[in-house]
Formats: sequence, C-alpha cells, structure tokens
Amino acid sequence: LALVHGVPDAADPRLHGIKGASFEPGGVLKITTQLGRHRTDRQRQAVTFHGGRHAVTRVRVLETFGQPAAIALVECRLETGRTHQIRVHLKYLGAPILGDELYGRKSPHIGRQALHAYELRIPHPRTGRILELLAPVPQDMAAAWEALGGRWPEEVVREGYAGAQ
Repeated sequence: LALVHGVPDAADPRLHGIKGASFEPGGVLKITTQLGRHRTDRQRQAVTFHGGRHAVTRVRVLETFGQPAAIALVECRLETGRTHQIRVHLKYLGAPILGDELYGRKSPHIGRQALHAYELRIPHPRTGRILELLAPVPQDMAAAWEALGGRWPEEVVREGYAGAQ
C-alpha cells in the first residue's frame, strides 16, 4: 500500500500516453518498463527502455482524497522485484509516494515514505504451499492518511485499530 501525490487512475487521459503503461480490467494500471541506475545520481533507479532490468508493477487506486482528487491510497502488486521498483514506477506515472525524499518530496504528514508491505504471498520453501502474510498499516501511515482527510477501506487492517491482529 502507498499514499501518493496524484491519482494514477484510468480516467486520467495523460496516463494513456505514457510508454509502458496500460490498463487492465477493474481499473488496474500495469506498468511494464526496464529499471536501471539513474544516469547522474547513482543512488537512484530510473525507468529506461534499453539496458535495464525488466520490471512490472500493477497499481489499483483504493481511495482518493480532495476536490479534485489530489492524494490517493493505492495498492501495488509486483510481478518482479527490482530495487526501488514501486517508488520509481509511481514517480514515472507522476504520482510519487508521500514523504519519499529520494523520488518525490518531504511531507509534513509523515517522517518517512508512505509505503507499506501490507500483504505478502510467497511459496513455502519445502511444501510449495502459498503462505499469506498480513502486516497491519503502521500508525504513522494511518495517521497521515487521516490527517489529509482520507478514509480507510473497511478491509484494510490498521495497527492499533479494532480488527488489527
């Protein structure tokens, strides 16, 4: 899950012209690019279409805030796992993560990037059975979203709230 500046939504005509971006059923935005080291800042990764490593991220908007919508809560599903993949792909779409000083800007609402590995599905190393792990959204990220006026979808479990395990 991530809180982002902007709304990477199928209704935004600007996204239909971005190389490597396509839409799937259910309003899921699929980003297929290559990622490699930034040309001038070796600490950062960048989208490239030649010489990088294949990277695919699917993004779905869960909630938005603002009139017009300016901030969004998004779910990101990775098909590949590259360094900074989610951060770079969201910046490429024009929707950098709230508080991400490397790929976006500092935020007065949260002292770190508003990105959280909420759900993880991995195969068990011996049995191959899929393990599903859930980590409630940390309080600082929940508080940042609420301070902006956002509302959490009922199915999203937050740390310190009823339903958190």
